[in-house]
Amino acid sequence: MALQQGAASDPQWARLQVDMNCRVRRGAWYRVADLTPAEVRLDVNREQIPLPRTSLKIVSAPPQHWTIVARPRDARSLPAQWGDKYAVCPGCRNRMELKGAPHTMRCARCECTFRVGWEEWFIGVG
Repeated sequence: MALQQGAASDPQWARLQVDMNCRVRRGAWYRVADLTPAEVRLDVNREQIPLPRTSLKIVSAPPQHWTIVARPRDARSLPAQWGDKYAVCPGCRNRMELKGAPHTMRCARCECTFRVGWEEWFIGVG
């Protein structure tokens, strides 16, 4: 594999920018383990998942706000009562129901509070 761009002390993060099923959560940021011109390997639960580089948005630091995600047409494990959208925690990638239009949300898993990124929806919604 090629070396990751940037110094070893400069981690990079990536998330899907296309709607596809590929073992990563839509709207969630993952640490880049390796980067080539064609492929990115993401650290996902201590496993490296290879994905086409063109399917990802890569940044030097992930935003610290909840990402709003439109319910995927093929969603299997999302409660029906969540409706047509949900939020993904920037801290731990937990998914949570959106109730109303909150400015901030506290994550039920990591218990951190973050601003809701209403201005940055995950693909095709908004």
